[in-house]
Amino acid sequence: MDLLFYILYKLISYYRIVIVIHIILSWFPQIRQSGFGRLIGRISEPYLEPFRRIVPSIGMFDFSPIIALFALEFAGIGILNISRFF
Repeated sequence: MDLLFYILYKLISYYRIVIVIHIILSWFPQIRQSGFGRLIGRISEPYLEPFRRIVPSIGMFDFSPIIALFALEFAGIGILNISRFF
């Protein structure tokens, strides 16, 4: 059971890295249009889309990825806390 929680926690950690890469790529449109940028977009957009509907953009700034990162962090902390009971 510990292995399952460890794997889930690691997957969340890696997904947070993907979201951060997505944020950084948004500053560089040429790289975002590359194959790597499109791959990162395909991986991260399904998760970010619900947050974009909830958190409106302020001007040209999109704060939904930051909220999504907080949600992933809370999920990781929750998995660590649940794993202590098993």
